[in-house]
Amino acid sequence: GDFYHKRYGKSVEVITSFAIVASYLGWTSAQLTALGLVIAVLSGGSIDLNTAILIGAGVVVFYTIFGGMWSIALTDLLQTVVIVVGLLFVAAYVGDLAGGVGKVIDAAIEADRFSFWPTGDAAAWLAFAAAWMTMALGSIPQQDVFQRVTSAKDEKTAVRGTLFGALAYFTFAFIPMFIAYSAIVIDPASLELFESDDARDVQRILPELILSKTPLWAQAMFFGALLSAILSTASGALLAPTALFTENVLKPLSGKMSDQRMLLLLRIVLILFSICALMFALNSRSTMYEMVQNAYKVTLAGALIPLAAGVFWRRATTQGALLSVFAGLSVWLLSESLAPEALIPPQFNGLFASLIGMLLGSLGPQLIGHQGNHSVVEKALESRH
Repeated sequence: GDFYHKRYGKSVEVITSFAIVASYLGWTSAQLTALGLVIAVLSGGSIDLNTAILIGAGVVVFYTIFGGMWSIALTDLLQTVVIVVGLLFVAAYVGDLAGGVGKVIDAAIEADRFSFWPTGDAAAWLAFAAAWMTMALGSIPQQDVFQRVTSAKDEKTAVRGTLFGALAYFTFAFIPMFIAYSAIVIDPASLELFESDDARDVQRILPELILSKTPLWAQAMFFGALLSAILSTASGALLAPTALFTENVLKPLSGKMSDQRMLLLLRIVLILFSICALMFALNSRSTMYEMVQNAYKVTLAGALIPLAAGVFWRRATTQGALLSVFAGLSVWLLSESLAPEALIPPQFNGLFASLIGMLLGSLGPQLIGHQGNHSVVEKALESRH
C-alpha cells in the first residue's frame, strides 16, 4: 500500500489496498479449512468439519491478536524446522511402507505424473499457463511478501533471504508430493475420494493414511509439521490484510491517531476480517488449492500491472494505474461470471485488460493529474548508498 501511495497517490493506494485485502479472503479461508480438516481427522470423526473450522479459527485469532508480527517472526523459524524435520522423517517411513522410493517413482511415471508440460490442445496449454501465472505472479503484490522483506535487517539480507526462500520452497515442495503419492500407492482405494460429491473430501487421503498406517511417532511428526505450517501461514494471512486495511485505508481517512487507538483499531479489523474469512470457509465447497488460486486471481488482475509499471516504467501515471485496476478487475469478474470455462481463462483477460488500461491511461491525455512521484524507486535506491 505504501508503494502505491508514493508512486501514484492516495486514490490508487486505497483502491489497490482494497483489492489486495479482498484477495486474502480466499487465502485465509484456505488456511482455516486446512486447520479444521486436521482437527476433524484427529478427532476420529467426533468433530465435524465446520465445527473444527470454528475451533481452528478461534485458535488462530487468539494466537495472532496477542502476538502480532513479533510472534510470527519468532515462531516461523521454529515452525520451519519442525516442518522440514517432520516431513523428512515421514517421507522416509511412508516411502518404505509403499515399497521404497523406486516403486513410488515408477508408479508415478506409469500414471504419467512426471509429465511437467501439458499434453493436449491449446486449451490445456492456456490452462497450464494461467495456473502458473496466477500462483507465481499473483502472489507478488501480496502484503505478507513485503512483511518478510521489510522485516530484514538490511537490503542484502532481504534479497538473499528471498532467493534462498524461493529455492528452498521449490526444492522442498517435492517432499509432500512424494508423501501424497506414496499414500495412493499404499492404498489405491483412496482414489475413490476423488469421486466424492464434496470436493474437499480428497484432502483427507493423506492425514487419514497417516493415522491408520503409521506408528505414533510418525503421526506426531506429520501432524506437528502440518499444524506448524498452517499456524504460521494462517497467522500471517490474518495479520497482513489487517495491517494493510488499517494503515492504508482507514488511517488516511481517519487522520492522526494515538498508538493506543491504532492498536485497538487493528484488533477490531483483525476480528472482523477473521469473521468474514470464517464465513467464507464454512460456506465454500472448494478445495484449498482452488481457494488459494482464486485469491491470487484478484491481485493478478488488479494489482500486479500497477506495481510492475510503477517499478520499471517511469511514464506510468495515476490515471494509468486507476484505469489499470478498474479495467483488470472488471474484465476478470465479467469473464468469471459469463464464461468461466472459456478457452482463454478469465484471469488472462483481466491481466491483459489491466495492461491495456495502464498503457492507455498513462500515454493518453491526462484528465486526472499525477499524484505520486515518478522517481520514487530511483530515490529509494539512492538513499541506500
